[in-house]
Amino acid sequence: MNHLYPIFLKVHELNILLVGGGFVGTEKLEFLLKSSPKAQVTVVSKMFRPEFLELAEKAETVTLIEDSYDEKYLGGKHLVIAATDDKKVNLQIRNEAKERFLLVNVADTPALCDFYLGGIVTKGNLKIAISTNGKSPTTAKRLRQLLEEVLPEEIDDLLDNLNAYRDTLKGDFEYKVKAMNEVTEALVKKR
Repeated sequence: MNHLYPIFLKVHELNILLVGGGFVGTEKLEFLLKSSPKAQVTVVSKMFRPEFLELAEKAETVTLIEDSYDEKYLGGKHLVIAATDDKKVNLQIRNEAKERFLLVNVADTPALCDFYLGGIVTKGNLKIAISTNGKSPTTAKRLRQLLEEVLPEEIDDLLDNLNAYRDTLKGDFEYKVKAMNEVTEALVKKR
């Protein structure tokens, strides 16, 4: 059973430390920036792949530090992503971050993670997160691709219209829920 609690973080208001500028670090940075283009990310790595640098250059909120990991880089951070190719360094990052009560993701090591970077579908204001509890990132990826294909771009218009309608409703919470249910019931009726 999946016991994870899904949340949506305002990573443009949080400070993230990403350690690693290789293949996995590139994937993690790409994921963060795709979902939140203004994510505040500090990256520490001894080297950066050209693809990583290309991605980082497009984002004003990414700071690169060419250095080996050191505990000092945890200062002022809210989330930490360990994405080096050295398991000992990743474990060190995790342990030192946990001592500071920071949330940590250790790439490709679910047992050491406080959170996973799952599949995310974004259509305007609609965002759907997909978790396989760390069991199969490939399944999350395929479900993401399916949902991106079947959800129409106009879904954002629906959200805007429902929001505008909700703003016109007067009354208590119970009344508003009943009114919104009546209006949206047609969305799920079989034809």
